[in-house]
Amino acid sequence: MKTITLGRSDLRVTPVCLGTMTFGEQVDEANSHAIMDRAVERGVNFLDTAEMYPVPPKAETTHLTEIYIGNWLKARPGMREKIVLASKVAGPSRGMPWIRAGHGMTAADIEASCNASLKRLQTDVIDLYQIHWPERNVPSFGSIYYEPAREKSATPIREQLEALAKLVQSGKVRAIGLSNETPYGVHEFVRLAEEHGLPRVAAIQNPYCLTSRTYDNGLDETCHRLEVSLLAYSPLGFGVLTGKYDATGIHSAEAPQGRMSMFDRMKSQRWGRLSALEASRRYSQLARDHGLTPTQMALAFCYRSWRVASTIIGVTTLAQLDEDLDAWDTQLSPELLEAIDAVRLELRDPAQ
Repeated sequence: MKTITLGRSDLRVTPVCLGTMTFGEQVDEANSHAIMDRAVERGVNFLDTAEMYPVPPKAETTHLTEIYIGNWLKARPGMREKIVLASKVAGPSRGMPWIRAGHGMTAADIEASCNASLKRLQTDVIDLYQIHWPERNVPSFGSIYYEPAREKSATPIREQLEALAKLVQSGKVRAIGLSNETPYGVHEFVRLAEEHGLPRVAAIQNPYCLTSRTYDNGLDETCHRLEVSLLAYSPLGFGVLTGKYDATGIHSAEAPQGRMSMFDRMKSQRWGRLSALEASRRYSQLARDHGLTPTQMALAFCYRSWRVASTIIGVTTLAQLDEDLDAWDTQLSPELLEAIDAVRLELRDPAQ
């Protein structure tokens, strides 16, 4: 698996990234270590985490994911040099006051989060440090519309960039990124960086999958022209696009075990909408009609897209990891891509 460069940074990563948000909730520490071992064995050099993980977030489990990764690194001398490690500073508290003492995005908040993550990860540097969600009020995590009346931003973007610049200058961070951002946000971060000699955003981590393609409606042009790489998260729509819930839905007692069926708070979110489940069934049938599994088609849609630099896969078992990595060689015919677009034209983006 060849590596690619993130944005204009010097980070070289594999086009498949191991996401770790299940570590500490669905996956215990021993199995988390086994999954990371297997990923590296199979050529993956890119790990993504966050200070608020695992998901769903809870006070009693928060930070466990970074702790597990730190223990994994400590037990494997030389491993740190082999991987590109990404983490995230949480945006303003979304009902999670336990993440850190400061709940905003001030310079002090960002520095405190980075220092705490470095300690948990047992490393001196985070290769890619991302703002998990904007301090600004923006449509994200299932909300659709921008609402100016809800604006509560208190920290200018320039101040956030200056705080990140200090982390880069001190050697604690190599490159910076954004997550759950909008075209305006990406443009403003890049504009201010270039105007004031501050670190330039290397990547944006946003949802991108068959049932959530709003990235295709303008943000793709923004990132392409500004040379900001897309890290596509939830390529399987929190497992819904594997087809495992096609027959039962997520509310039935017969539903297969998974994040969507195990956690009530997930069922009411964007990935669990009835419209998203119905769209998933359509895509699953389309995959089978073309001799593919739903997982193969959903992942290949991201793997083969010119828009995507690296696809973040999240797993709970070694078998899932192998299935996702094996899908790397899957090719989608022009006819199948046209059929996928036809479904999207009809059903739009139900999990946006």
